Amino acid sequence: MAEQRAEPRFLCADLVTLCWSQGAHGERREAVVLENISTSGACVQCEISVPENTRVRLVCGSSEFRGSVRFCYWRDDGYFVGIAFDADSKWSKAKFTPEHLLDPREVKPRRAKPALMFVDVFA
Repeated sequence: MAEQRAEPRFLCADLVTLCWSQGAHGERREAVVLENISTSGACVQCEISVPENTRVRLVCGSSEFRGSVRFCYWRDDGYFVGIAFDADSKWSKAKFTPEHLLDPREVKPRRAKPALMFVDVFA
């Protein structure tokens, strides 16, 4: 299936911090795994659910990106939280480069392996 996004989304793996307000309980800070990132958003894996439309800050090293939660769902071992960055808080490699970053457009498809031939040695 062809990518339909207007901008490239980079696959990555890095530990970052997700922060959001919990009203009278103060600010919640959770270590999360950054799964992918683009100019306008990111997806992180978290151990707890974060409600849709929650205002969040994604702290990545010395950089910070502000935005809102667009989705949160459970899959396998954790919650996947999609974040849409604010217009004045866009990501770029110059602001933060995850430790492991892969542009899927640069991955070359594997060549098909040749079919194996079986010889009946008992014939």
